Amino acid sequence: MSERISMDRELKFAEQPGFSLLEMMISIAILVSVAGVVMSGLLQTTHTEGTVQNRTEMHAGVRSATELMQQEVGEAGRVALPNIANIQLTSAVTAAGSSSPSVTSGATAGMFVGEYLVVDTGSGYGTTFALGSNQETVQVNAISGDTFTANFNLLHASGAPVAAHGGFGTGIMPESASPYSWPNGSDGTHLKLYGDINGDGNMVYVEYICDYAGSGNLYRSVTPYGAGTIVAKQILLPNLVSTGNPGGTACFVYQERPIGCSYTSTPCFVVDVAVTLTVQTQLPDPSTGLYQQETKALLNVSPRNVFDAYELSTLNNNRVQPTPSTVTALLSQTP
Repeated sequence: MSERISMDRELKFAEQPGFSLLEMMISIAILVSVAGVVMSGLLQTTHTEGTVQNRTEMHAGVRSATELMQQEVGEAGRVALPNIANIQLTSAVTAAGSSSPSVTSGATAGMFVGEYLVVDTGSGYGTTFALGSNQETVQVNAISGDTFTANFNLLHASGAPVAAHGGFGTGIMPESASPYSWPNGSDGTHLKLYGDINGDGNMVYVEYICDYAGSGNLYRSVTPYGAGTIVAKQILLPNLVSTGNPGGTACFVYQERPIGCSYTSTPCFVVDVAVTLTVQTQLPDPSTGLYQQETKALLNVSPRNVFDAYELSTLNNNRVQPTPSTVTALLSQTP
């Protein structure tokens, strides 16, 4: 009896049908379709992330470069003595005429021949013989150790303060092109500036080179203003578009004042700088296979110290500092 029951159970299980071939094929087709949709979505997400990452890197690079340029152009032309507290005479000027007083140790490291220094205190904005004032402006004729030589009209006691006022009229070097004709000056692909750029008492010469037609890089070189040899340039921004800016715009455009100025006549002051940079992504867009481009423009960036020097130039008060000879020598060198 039990044997028959067992056989009946086996027959009953054997009669239960499984998936047919058609059903299996339909199931596989549905699974493949769903997987295809999921994979397509993942692939599209990957492409989108690649596009966003490319643009983010490109935008971050050009933004950092232009922010640095804006800061340095704004501070160009600033004159400063070394960041030493209480720079003063350490020996007295006892007679009018040429004298070589000593100053606080290290102060002469920031001085240069031709520089205007304000010595002592009082009213009159540095005007010699102003009533009740011991202050006067002198021009440095020579530097040796911790002493400088200048022609004095007044007597000054040891401990009298010494300062450098005004600004560099050529803090942004005027253009080399006619009619300005500044020897080795700035141009559409070379921006040359100098001064106490970082506000730390150290004057430097900075040169930007926009080599979009060659290497496709924006370079920057920073050299101490008193150095004899220019420092090698470093890449600040890669992937400049080789065709240049829209409409053939130069990377750097300048506004000089006064009207009609030139190297051989009235001195030029660059009172405004415009910067235009066009860059592309380092990698092509994953979706289109094309490089994405972006143009960043800085208009009306004013070097305030140069502008102040321009306004002071009309007052004839020895507040426009001459270009240091060391900077003039650096202009002709290639970083």
